[in-house]
Amino acid sequence: MEAILTFGILLILWLQALGGWLAGPMQFFTFLGNEEFYLLVAPAVFWCFNPAVGLRLGISLMLSGGVYSALKLALHGPRPYWIDPNVQPLSSEASFGIPSGHAQNAVIFWGQLARSLRRNWAWVLAILLMALIGLSRLYIGVHFPSDVAAGWLVGILLLWLIVRLEAPFLRWFRGFPTATQVTIALGASLVLILLSALARLALGAWQVPTGWIELAGRAPEAKPINPLALSGAVTAAAVLFGMACGAILLERAGWLDVRGSAWQRLARYLLGLVGVVILWTGLDLIFPSGETLIALVFRFIRYGSIGLWISYFAPLLFFRLKLAAPARSDA
Repeated sequence: MEAILTFGILLILWLQALGGWLAGPMQFFTFLGNEEFYLLVAPAVFWCFNPAVGLRLGISLMLSGGVYSALKLALHGPRPYWIDPNVQPLSSEASFGIPSGHAQNAVIFWGQLARSLRRNWAWVLAILLMALIGLSRLYIGVHFPSDVAAGWLVGILLLWLIVRLEAPFLRWFRGFPTATQVTIALGASLVLILLSALARLALGAWQVPTGWIELAGRAPEAKPINPLALSGAVTAAAVLFGMACGAILLERAGWLDVRGSAWQRLARYLLGLVGVVILWTGLDLIFPSGETLIALVFRFIRYGSIGLWISYFAPLLFFRLKLAAPARSDA
């Protein structure tokens, strides 16, 4: 393992030695793998273009987030700039390194989008973006090549499973009444949290090495790293639960017809984002933070509310304001 990390350090140093002119493009491709980017794009697809595809993107990303959160804790590998002072960190990361969440999510998001578009050029673009997002994480100094490769592999496996199981799962899931569907969604979200909790428990008394903490402090705008935190898993599970519940309720309300003029689509998007920002920032101001049980419960409520807004309350508001209509009138 040490030889793999040493090779990774050498490759990262070679990439960074190519010059600072690459920093801008690499930061851009990293942004295309950030949670903030997905938070901007996935709701836009749901509210303005295709609710089924938007829901698929959101649910797939949250499943991916839950999986890599557990894997990061189970493997508890360092990031390059945590162990080698020669690696220049261009970003600050608080979680463990392997697998790369950016690489994994890139496969999930761009793969699902290309699958939905059903065009050869979409797959070519998706694969190119997967590669560039992974490469950007090396240049920025926050991942080893092995982290990125692991993220790609897990992402490919997870995407294959989602595509393979989606249709039979939905046929099974839709056979239950609403209350049971909500219970199943809650159970799935709690399983994601449990996976990370068990991985954290398996570490026992293991502590983050002091050297990692000291070197991590070199990163721009660095906060103390806390890779043993469960907050990432709770976030993914909560949004998954909120979006799933919202979709269940929206189906009963007639689903969402996204047709309309350009200004209606733009109004839906901007109004929806305002709601996301209010919930994201407003609840953050009043809810406790940290890794205590009560703080994690409130975190679940906060991010679950965001998911529920995206897939249910925002569409209801669109109906009320005549910015959209239900897809069915028999609900």
